[in-house]
Amino acid sequence: MGQKALGRLVNSTPAADGVWINMREASGILFECYLSGAAGDTYTLQEAKDAVGTGAQNLAIVTEYHTNTGNGSDAWTRRTQAAAATVVTAATAAQQAAVFEVEGTSLSDTYKYVKVTSTGAGTVRATHRDLMTQRTPANLPAMGV
Repeated sequence: MGQKALGRLVNSTPAADGVWINMREASGILFECYLSGAAGDTYTLQEAKDAVGTGAQNLAIVTEYHTNTGNGSDAWTRRTQAAAATVVTAATAAQQAAVFEVEGTSLSDTYKYVKVTSTGAGTVRATHRDLMTQRTPANLPAMGV
C-alpha cells in the first residue's frame, strides 16, 4: 500500500484559529473556516517573522475565496474582493464555510509565519499543501514551530 495524502501531499493543523503556522515546509496553505448558525464572521490573515509573532502585521493579499454551507450539500461559490487581510462571511447558511489560500511567495521578505483569526466563534483549519519534502505522518514537522 502506498503512502497516503498526509505526509505526501498535505500536513494539517485542525485547531488553527489564532495559531502562527510556519510556511517553510510547503508551497502554500489552505485555510478552511467554519461557523454554524448562519451568524457570519470575519477572518483576519496576518504574517510574522517567527512563532511568537515578531513583527506581526496584516497580510492584505486575499482577492478570492469560496463559500458554502460546509455540510457537503452545496457547491462552492467563488467570491472576489479587492486585496484585503480579511475574509468576511455573511450571516447566511450559504456562507457558513469559507476557504482561501496563501502562497508562500505572498509573504513579505523575512516573514515565514501566517495565522488566521476568527473575530467570532468560527473555527479555522490550516492545511499545508504541496509539501517540499514527503515524510511519513509521524515524521512531519510541527506546523506551529
